[in-house]
Amino acid sequence: MREELRRFIIDNFLFGVEDSQFSDDDSFLEKGLIDSTGVLELVAFIEEQYGIRFQDDEIIPENLDSVNKLIQFLNKKLVPAA
Repeated sequence: MREELRRFIIDNFLFGVEDSQFSDDDSFLEKGLIDSTGVLELVAFIEEQYGIRFQDDEIIPENLDSVNKLIQFLNKKLVPAA
């Protein structure tokens, strides 16, 4: 999951530049990696890749603003409800 997300970000927002330095905790918005349109592209990728649907109130920086935040959010979404 981590590598798929990093690959998508590198390919789509860093124009495939492998040596772009960003950590899994770096804020996409603060680093200027992703703008509001990019967030929508990221959401569409995640929905297609992992078969989940975002609610409007889930499209917030707390869920989407770094690789680690994305992974935490996806782990919660992908766990079946008890």
